[in-house]
Amino acid sequence: MTQIVTHLSEVSQNYDALFVDLWGCLHNGLTPFPEAVRALQNYRQSGGKVVLVTNAPRHRASVAAQLDKIGVPKDCWDSIATSGDSARAAMFTGAVGEKVYFIGQPHDQNFFDPLDLIADPVSITQVPLDQAEGIVCCGPFDPMADPDVNRADFLFAKQNGLKLLCANPDIVVDRGETREWCAGALAQLYTQMGGESLYFGKPHPPIYDLARRRLAALGVSVENQYILAIGDGILTDIAGAVGEDIDSLFISGGLAATETKTSHQPDPEALSRYLETEKWDPTYTIGFLR
Repeated sequence: MTQIVTHLSEVSQNYDALFVDLWGCLHNGLTPFPEAVRALQNYRQSGGKVVLVTNAPRHRASVAAQLDKIGVPKDCWDSIATSGDSARAAMFTGAVGEKVYFIGQPHDQNFFDPLDLIADPVSITQVPLDQAEGIVCCGPFDPMADPDVNRADFLFAKQNGLKLLCANPDIVVDRGETREWCAGALAQLYTQMGGESLYFGKPHPPIYDLARRRLAALGVSVENQYILAIGDGILTDIAGAVGEDIDSLFISGGLAATETKTSHQPDPEALSRYLETEKWDPTYTIGFLR
């Protein structure tokens, strides 16, 4: 059974590194959470390393720029691992072909920026669906529209054997008080329709391999038992941590705030019901990162 804690500092001394989710944990897409920022600053001052592990469908330089724009200070993190970087590496090695149909918004176009880490990358060209060898999905064209609007296109793609590369496995995200659909919702629909979706973010292994490489680049080697994953996604952050055999801190005041009746801290009975329903058991739970 999960242990409810009130502050990160109650358990952080047991860990040398944190894998920290962004949206719903460190910020809400518009502004940072001051208590979360202070908690990570204090942890780093004690000698711990913080790798931000996010399902953002963009490369880490773009995510760092976004954090700076919304006011997340640089001294609360050490490095960034993104779903976008994992997925970009797969795309540039030909996972979905060279001619791809792109699903996403204009600001997602930097997904196609050159990736120097890949030797002899394939040349990617964006084409209409009827000319495509595969699909790259960074998110819906309209994040407020029901994913089902893609059903006709997905039927065509499935019948033609196209693979869908999902750059963000999240199903939904809360931007301030507004809930939006993410690429994971479209990939889920495509899979349900019989298509093949390729995932690279949480809870899937590639992004954790990348996060460990980011740690190594900081000059530290941390065994699994000394890594703590933090996030508000029970099916991404917590499921991923379990799959990687690392401990987890569940932020109940994020995506599951209603189900866990979290205002400041979760209601223990509501939390227990929620975790039993979802079939995941985080090591620790806290209302909000602080």
